[in-house]
Amino acid sequence: KAKYFDGARFYRVVPGFVVQWGAAASPAVTKKWDTTIPDDPAKASNTRGMVSFAATSEPNSRSTHLFINLGDNARLDAMGFAPIGRVSSGMQNVDHIYSGYGEQPDQDKIAAQGNAYLKKEFPRLDYIKTARIVSESR
Repeated sequence: KAKYFDGARFYRVVPGFVVQWGAAASPAVTKKWDTTIPDDPAKASNTRGMVSFAATSEPNSRSTHLFINLGDNARLDAMGFAPIGRVSSGMQNVDHIYSGYGEQPDQDKIAAQGNAYLKKEFPRLDYIKTARIVSESR
């Protein structure tokens, strides 16, 4: 509802492993949402197409950063990365997210400068045009 992810770049892409995003296009918006989220117990495994929160090695360190598993990353389960969803369609599009920069973008610079930094230094990054919550009638 806050349109936080509109324009967010996929700043970390490791083929066969993960596609990660999570900083807003604007540093002011990123800062506004700078809070941590308590850990959840794993109820599913980090298999291909599963979406999980990124985190540090510290407990309860999740924030707005997420990743999509590009392969079977079950080893992440024991590290506390609990999947929160899955790509239900369009995984072939996720597979084509630009991976040429790998892990080069600096997350501190992303937080401080937002898309201004990413557009200048990493112009080929793919991004989320818009993200909305869609309710399905059951």
